[in-house]
Amino acid sequence: MLYKMNLVNKIKEAFEVSFKNKLIIRLCKILIVFVAFIILSIQSQNLIINLKFHKNITVKDRTNDFELAKAKLEKDIKQLNHKLDSKTPKSHYLVINSSSNEFSLYKGKNLIKKDKCSTGSYVLLKNGDQQQWMFKTPKGEFRIQTKTISPIWKKPDWAFVEDGLPVPPVNHHSRFEYGVLGDYALNLGHGYLIHGTLFQRFIGLPVTHGCIRLNDDNLELVYKSMAVGAKVYIY
Repeated sequence: MLYKMNLVNKIKEAFEVSFKNKLIIRLCKILIVFVAFIILSIQSQNLIINLKFHKNITVKDRTNDFELAKAKLEKDIKQLNHKLDSKTPKSHYLVINSSSNEFSLYKGKNLIKKDKCSTGSYVLLKNGDQQQWMFKTPKGEFRIQTKTISPIWKKPDWAFVEDGLPVPPVNHHSRFEYGVLGDYALNLGHGYLIHGTLFQRFIGLPVTHGCIRLNDDNLELVYKSMAVGAKVYIY
């Protein structure tokens, strides 16, 4: 009987020890999970703080880059405007747009007159295999070489070839025509003139042999405004 009681007590003690061990293990697991959760929470908070800090730095850097780029652009614009001012004539000058067949008369930065004109037709004329002429208005910066009232046109060789006529000697009387260039002419050099026309209905069209044609009123204004040496810009 005593032996049975001792055996029961030992079994009971073993069960209690086993239960305590299981409880301790379970508590340890819970503790480990809790500690892991705390660690993850701390790491998450640090990550959020780092992201916010990095975002703030990135936004600040971008703002600084924008301000630097803006300041540089403003400086460049100021320099270009200063350069443009230094190159803009203070007196009258003429700008010819050969694409739209328009002219603009300026004095300094002030626009005096803008209207239609006529420029080169880009027609190619051939005289057999020996000669050819492209009727285009030259582009670039020019100056008024001379000014003439009631100009006389000395017809070049192509004028006779175009009409199917034999080319006369250089100073033959048939080369000289009166009244076809209008009341005024401004010489740009190399045979190119700013002049009038008998066919004013064609003003605004690319119909010339390279010269610049204006109607009567605009020609008079340009002639009286532009001095010898004044600049003409053609593009």
